[in-house]
Amino acid sequence: MPLHVPPAPAPALRSVLSALGSPAAVNDAHTPALRAHQGPMTVELPLPVHVLDRLHTSHLAAGGRPPRTRLTGWRFLIRGGDRFIAAADTRLTPEGWVFSHFFEGPYVAATERALRQAESLGSNFQPRLLSVPELYMLTLWLHGAVGADASAGLPAAADLLVPLAPAPPGIAAYRPHPVSELLPVLTHRLTPPLPPELAAPAA
Repeated sequence: MPLHVPPAPAPALRSVLSALGSPAAVNDAHTPALRAHQGPMTVELPLPVHVLDRLHTSHLAAGGRPPRTRLTGWRFLIRGGDRFIAAADTRLTPEGWVFSHFFEGPYVAATERALRQAESLGSNFQPRLLSVPELYMLTLWLHGAVGADASAGLPAAADLLVPLAPAPPGIAAYRPHPVSELLPVLTHRLTPPLPPELAAPAA
């Protein structure tokens, strides 16, 4: 089924289109593929970027509230010819949405692959990106509430998280995980081990 890609704020899209049309902005970017591309380029697939805050202090594994998330920007994939060659990030300032930077690298291709895979799952989702800074991890967040405000909301237990490559060791990239299963695993990874004197009762 098609994904329900949320509309990006108009000023965010305008800022990216303006930067893409600026030779100075393109030439200053650390994106050889973007600078070298000959021909038209289009800006597609706007995705809100959320960050998972304070995962290590979450009590989700014990049935408590999920970690907090916050919107940090909107990301747009840039198509050149028959493939995506780069991406553009925007950020919110007191004056509104502004262009942040262009980039390329593994997450561009990984995002495209995960989105194609999500379209074949047979369910309706609103695609988002969810970053886990504490694990240097980025996931495609497939939110079940397709009509929800894309700038807000917490991951629901039945939502899916698809780790993008490169994923942390021991976590398979591109494998969809229900939030209820993956977040406790991530929380456990960030939980400091108990001191030896507390880990086991004294003999």
